[in-house]
Amino acid sequence: MTMSAGPSASDFRKRFAAGDRLVGTFIKTPTPHAIEILGDLGFDFVVIDEEHAPFNRESIDIALLAARASGTAGIVRVRDAAAAGILSALDCGASGVLVPHVASVDIAQSVVAASRYRGGKRGYSGSGRSGAYGAASVWANVDTGDAKTTVIAMIEDPEAVEKIESIVTVDGIDGVFIGRGDLTVAYGAPSNTAPVIQTAVERITDAARAAGKPVCVMVNTADEAGGFQRLGASAFIVSSDQGFMRRAAAQVIKDFATSDA
Repeated sequence: MTMSAGPSASDFRKRFAAGDRLVGTFIKTPTPHAIEILGDLGFDFVVIDEEHAPFNRESIDIALLAARASGTAGIVRVRDAAAAGILSALDCGASGVLVPHVASVDIAQSVVAASRYRGGKRGYSGSGRSGAYGAASVWANVDTGDAKTTVIAMIEDPEAVEKIESIVTVDGIDGVFIGRGDLTVAYGAPSNTAPVIQTAVERITDAARAAGKPVCVMVNTADEAGGFQRLGASAFIVSSDQGFMRRAAAQVIKDFATSDA
């Protein structure tokens, strides 16, 4: 496993597949500014959160433009596994999609079909950002789109854990994300470090490793990432734009409260 040399949106899929250590964060605020800052700092990717934040197609489009401008890969966590939402994100120029609740082989296969041209069912348009606004030929766009689009399945349901060995072998699923938050709620566990969650995490990472697929997970610190890295995870989502702001702002208030000035 290697440490990434820096952000490069164009080869994100290759680096993800190679097991490079990639660091990203969720984007919860539908403006471009945080993405520009994070990209300039050297984050490998950002995850624009349509599922749990107030993003629509227009704000996703602007967010992806900011990702492109700052040289970081823009992944969209789509609202659900519907083909229309996946197409919208990819047409806007997303480097890939993070798809929630991929709980069966059938869902995994439908997600892949919606994301790929060759062998899939992705609707074609060369007139938008993903098609360089008409600059390239149809088949050049098809090949470029299929080569760069990263499809990550979120494993966050007990039924997905039970079927993980089959889900990870679906051709076109580039990797999996372990959704410890949803798994914690679904299992009724006291925390995301409870034994039942740890067992699920290990089953997912074992299956992914056997299938040669990378694993992404959300962590709070580099030390926590180290534990998951030893299990085989290589891509890490750390906090969010809002989380970073809250943490920094809280530290300022604490500093002033304890200052003699």
